[in-house]
Amino acid sequence: MSNLTKTSKVPMGQKIAFGVGMFANQMFPAIMGIFMVVLVQDLGFPGWMWGVIFFAPRIFDSITDPIMGFISDNTKSKWGRRRQYVLAGGVVMGISYIIMWQLFKENSLQFNFWYFFLWSLVFYLGLTLFSVPYVAMGYEMSDDFHERTNIMAIAQFIGQWAWVIAPWFWVIMYDPEWFPSAEEAVRELSIWVAIPCAICAMVPALFIKSESTLNEDYEPLNIANIGSSLTKIYYSFIEAFKIKEFRKICAATFLIFNAFNTVAALTFFVIVFKLFNGDAAASGIWVSLFGCLGALGTTFIVIPVVTWLSKVFGKKKAFLIAQGISILGYILLWFLFVPGKPWMYIIALPFFSFGIGSLFTIMMSMTADIIDVDQLNTGKRREGIFGAIYWWMVKVGFAIAGALSGVIIGFVGFNPDLATTDQQSAVDGLHAFFCFFPVAGTLLAMYIMRNYGITEERAGETRKELDKRKAENKI
Repeated sequence: MSNLTKTSKVPMGQKIAFGVGMFANQMFPAIMGIFMVVLVQDLGFPGWMWGVIFFAPRIFDSITDPIMGFISDNTKSKWGRRRQYVLAGGVVMGISYIIMWQLFKENSLQFNFWYFFLWSLVFYLGLTLFSVPYVAMGYEMSDDFHERTNIMAIAQFIGQWAWVIAPWFWVIMYDPEWFPSAEEAVRELSIWVAIPCAICAMVPALFIKSESTLNEDYEPLNIANIGSSLTKIYYSFIEAFKIKEFRKICAATFLIFNAFNTVAALTFFVIVFKLFNGDAAASGIWVSLFGCLGALGTTFIVIPVVTWLSKVFGKKKAFLIAQGISILGYILLWFLFVPGKPWMYIIALPFFSFGIGSLFTIMMSMTADIIDVDQLNTGKRREGIFGAIYWWMVKVGFAIAGALSGVIIGFVGFNPDLATTDQQSAVDGLHAFFCFFPVAGTLLAMYIMRNYGITEERAGETRKELDKRKAENKI
């Protein structure tokens, strides 16, 4: 038995409550990526400090995420397995996010580095405490093949507003009419981000129904069991990756998300240098509009269309169709980045948005189906472990993407201090990578997913067998 009151059809209020949590899950890291520019641009952090701050939390996550997944899966409580951690995680994230950004230029570089680094670890611990059980809540809300897609679609619809809002923080931070400096901006804006996001993070814990797990036969969580628990976490990873379909969705997500984020880091340079000859001031709001309009396209076009495609053609075909459309979008961006005519790239954005915009709606729904297969194989419900593994792959991809962006810049010989006319071949090379590197990752992901095997029929058979076993156990 899971900790949520599971039904085939979930009330809309419950879906929205889950989706509000997704807004916090995406807004915190979205704004974090924008604020971090201040560390280098305004506080003088050298490259090695940036690298440590960027990569250390991912290493930290790789340890804490699976542990949190195991703890969440095996918690005995009258509140269920997840809610208390989601609530506590929201509080820790909100408080640490505000404290983390109280940085002052007059302090020494070393002080600011260690202050930010240590508080960022507290924040990421809070994010793990929240996100791992939160994602698991979504996986176990319904046992219906299509209802799972509906739940994830609504969550992604709400979560995408983070990416609509976030790009405008570039404008606010560096506008002297708003703040005298970006350093002062992040100190105040962190408060306005953290408080509403922390409240949103707590909504699923407060409003999603759950059942007591006090009488469940779970692994004991105590000091004496730490060693055996770590061993069981290791074997849980092994058992999860024995499921071929899970390996496929992890690999496909890694390729698409990694390729997208590698070139997403180049967006500013491609727009400014390809369209405005390196004049950042002349680019105005076009950099912010690229992210904002792309997220709006995902919210109002991609998610509804992909949800419909999934019901009509099944999840695998919906994935393949959506990614095929995204390839068309990337190709269009090659032709529609025309110097002096920035508005033309808007034509490509609805197509381009299908790639990353459809990814998590479909893949999170698929993961819920795979968890049923795991239960059939092992007799255990391990939403926390599967969620931790899947999102660990996402985080690793994000970290690698950061490194690959720098490799591409070095490979093409791009220099941000030169005008486009002085390095036309480098700018063209950057533009080519921006358009075609994600195409390569997407094609490989589509090849991996071509024979993904969990259809609606197979999922229904798995569900019937699980229900049969549950009835026999009751008898």
